[in-house]
Amino acid sequence: MSEQNNQQQDREQKSQPDNSNQKQQAQSNLVLLSDIYPDNIGILPLSNRPIFPGITIPLYFTGYKFVELIDDAIDNNNNFIGLTLVEEVNDQDFFDSKLHEVGTLGKIVKIINKSENGIQFFVQTLVRFKPVRKFHKKGLTKWEVKYIQEGKPEMTDELKAYSQAIMSSVKELINVNPMMQEQMRLSLSQMSYENPGLMMDVIASMLSAEADKMQELLEAIDLYQRSEKLLILLKEEIELSQLQEKIQKQINEKVNKQQKEYFLREQLKVIKQELGIEKDDKSTEIEKIENKAKNLKLTEEASKVIKEEIEKLKVLEPASSEFHVTRSYLHTLTDLPWGIYSDDSQINIKNSRKILDEDHYGLQDVKQRILEFISTIIKRGKVSGSIICLVGPPGVGKTSVGRSIANALHRKFYRFSIGGMRDEAEIKGHRRTYIGAMPGKIIQSLKRTGTSNPVLMLDEIDKLGVSFQGDPASALLEVLDPEQNTQFLDHYLDVRYDLSNVLFITTANQLDTIPQPLLNRMEVIKLPGYILEEKIQIAKKYLIPKQRKEHGLNASEVNVSPGALKKMIDGYAREAGVRSLENNIKKVMRQVTMKQAEEGRTEQIKITRNNLEEFLGKPYFTKEELYKKPMPGVVLGLAWTALGGTTLYVEANSVMSKQGGFKQTGQLGKVMQESSEIALSYVKSLIHDKKKKEYNFFDNHYVHLHVPAGATPKDGPSAGITMALALYSLARNKPVPTNVGMTGELTLTGRILPIGGVREKTIAAKRVGIKNLIFPKENQKDFEELPEYVREGTNPFFLEHFNEVLKVTYDGKLKK
Repeated sequence: MSEQNNQQQDREQKSQPDNSNQKQQAQSNLVLLSDIYPDNIGILPLSNRPIFPGITIPLYFTGYKFVELIDDAIDNNNNFIGLTLVEEVNDQDFFDSKLHEVGTLGKIVKIINKSENGIQFFVQTLVRFKPVRKFHKKGLTKWEVKYIQEGKPEMTDELKAYSQAIMSSVKELINVNPMMQEQMRLSLSQMSYENPGLMMDVIASMLSAEADKMQELLEAIDLYQRSEKLLILLKEEIELSQLQEKIQKQINEKVNKQQKEYFLREQLKVIKQELGIEKDDKSTEIEKIENKAKNLKLTEEASKVIKEEIEKLKVLEPASSEFHVTRSYLHTLTDLPWGIYSDDSQINIKNSRKILDEDHYGLQDVKQRILEFISTIIKRGKVSGSIICLVGPPGVGKTSVGRSIANALHRKFYRFSIGGMRDEAEIKGHRRTYIGAMPGKIIQSLKRTGTSNPVLMLDEIDKLGVSFQGDPASALLEVLDPEQNTQFLDHYLDVRYDLSNVLFITTANQLDTIPQPLLNRMEVIKLPGYILEEKIQIAKKYLIPKQRKEHGLNASEVNVSPGALKKMIDGYAREAGVRSLENNIKKVMRQVTMKQAEEGRTEQIKITRNNLEEFLGKPYFTKEELYKKPMPGVVLGLAWTALGGTTLYVEANSVMSKQGGFKQTGQLGKVMQESSEIALSYVKSLIHDKKKKEYNFFDNHYVHLHVPAGATPKDGPSAGITMALALYSLARNKPVPTNVGMTGELTLTGRILPIGGVREKTIAAKRVGIKNLIFPKENQKDFEELPEYVREGTNPFFLEHFNEVLKVTYDGKLKK
């Protein structure tokens, strides 16, 4: 340890000799520096790396502040400027960044190029400096500096050894990095061992080390420390160059190997062609297309077009863009299933019924309609003129019904959504003049199924869009019209294709948004949704076994009780379909697997009505609360929603007013507002008899009609009789019994018109315990078509006029 300290002291003594001659020389040099170099200089911040003394380099900066700084150095500092590396960048103002303490003085030798926002110049670097005082002048950073003069050190044996080691490393670097040869040799020819500090600075300036390491080298004033740091950087540079050389060598070997293989293959190809063993790519491509065309039962038009395009392909060069367009077109034409059909000769109505029953529970009406449809196909032997539209709420199984129809017919099934489609080219294809043109969805689906008689499902037909690009609904008219689709013309193919053997099935959530000409071409089958009992059976037979399997569980590990299922359906999944129910079952299964993973449980986990909330949280839906005591102006109505049926109250109240008045609230749509005004007018006509004490009730009262759940938009005419009875009850001050629910559209003459959603509304009434139901007379057939278990326990009334509603409600005909 003491030897190392002694060596360090010796170095300091050698690098700073104490003889009088050298001290006088250093003093004379110091005086000389202060005479030549200015005390105050502008500071130019450097962002990439520091610049060492002893070199002349070109610099380029963009920004008006750099231009001002250089102009100031030329005008006021005799071309001198300080070059200092940035230590911490200030994102707001680069010139306010924190700078390193040691920089290099430079002298601007020549301005190469200058503009308002940029400058390029040559600078000669001279000496290191440190700041004494920092200040700003005219917005520019200025330092009062002290220059670090190295002097001419005594060339000791150790310093010579360092210098020789450095030169040796430089020569080694030149050998492994040819890109530095010219630059290094030019610099080495001008250097000598007599000035080792300058030699180290010049060599350091040519290295590609990191900025922080280069700055440490610049700050190393002691030549021995500087030598050690420089040797380390040279060693790293040599290792990096060797690694680059190794990587380059590997790449060159791979490239040379690939080039060699390429040339050999090309030569082999030419030899084979000369011998007649192999054809060129163009001939092979044409032969492949011709072979595909031979195996197809092409129409006369298609055959003619293919022959013409093949002849055109023969004269085109493979490098031309037209060659690739023509080749793609021919491949598309020959990839279509011309004359290829699925064998549906073995269709059996019993087997079809079995498939539908296996895939779906309930939906007896829907299944019956589908079986009738399939029977007609069996009898006629073709499906032309048949387009099915399945309409129903989300999650009732429209897509799966379509797949079941395909299975029953032994045909390929393909589904694509046209919801939101705005471009008719999506249906009929793009013309081949456009880059990237392709056939429409119909032709693409035939190509994918590989048959000319698949079952194609067009999903979400009620959500078609219209834009400046065209109207897809109009394009579908040709596709779905049996009189036109035998000659369907896709813009890309430009050859007629027979779609009459394709069975089209469309799906929709509602019919209102489907254009009437399109709707007229389809046979509508409505899927009304499932009731509680049906959902329980679907969950038991399909959903729970499916989700157990998907979550790696078996029946011995988890059991969901009927009570839990009933609570799950009523409190968490009240919509018409079963999608939400399946999602809740998934959530339960995930909770079970997590309990097994965390607790290591192996015994069966039972899901009951009591512990269901531990798995699913609080119920989303609560039981509709009914009025326990009848009140004037309050009547229970039955409504249809996307989630199924529901009950809602219509409330009417009044205040005394000389002018009268009428107001409706509860986010009522335009149709429902009109229904309320019709109800008001009709009730006024009923009581407008001077013999009745309430004949002028509406003249002396301001009436407010409200439908609760004000955040939910409501519309439709089916609440007409409910609103009329609420107004009548208010005017007569005669409460309506709480055990009756009703629905029906009212006319100005008091007639009751039919409504929709009889099934859903009946289920909603049963759910809250309402037995007495009032329906329009024309809906009696709809009610009688409901399953027995839906009708059971109800007391329905089918009425034609509002007077009958009053008799039923107030004359004691209601069951308790």
